[in-house]
Amino acid sequence: MRGLDFCIGARRIAFVTATMAAGAMFAGETSAKTSKETIGIELNKLSDEGAGCQAYFVFDNQGGADYGKLKLDLVVFNSDEVIERRFAMEVAPLDAKKRTVKLFELKKISCDTIGSFLINGVLECKEGTKTRKDCVERLVPSSRVDVKLTK
Repeated sequence: MRGLDFCIGARRIAFVTATMAAGAMFAGETSAKTSKETIGIELNKLSDEGAGCQAYFVFDNQGGADYGKLKLDLVVFNSDEVIERRFAMEVAPLDAKKRTVKLFELKKISCDTIGSFLINGVLECKEGTKTRKDCVERLVPSSRVDVKLTK
């Protein structure tokens, strides 16, 4: 009887192990698919030019979809984290499997007074001609400068 209990226990362990391995493989496929649908948005450089600050953003759309419309609601905070300005930033077109640099001029703002940028939301997002509702989730913000970019 003891041998039978051991055999049943070993089968349960094998079943649970196989189920967990299959789940891990499925989760990996889902993560890979999701990561291909993301759009990296990197604050790459800030440069004082004339009467304002120029912000250079790098958009990395490694997915298979072109974005004909992508308009972000962006908020600029000063170094005290007080809202300095809010504006709409049109970043489209973004071609599939392509990195793109976009330059935005922030008039009457000095770069050294900027504390952070917040992607407050997405005002418009069209993948091809199809309107998407999940574009905020697709954005992956990062920064190469001391100024944070978050969502």
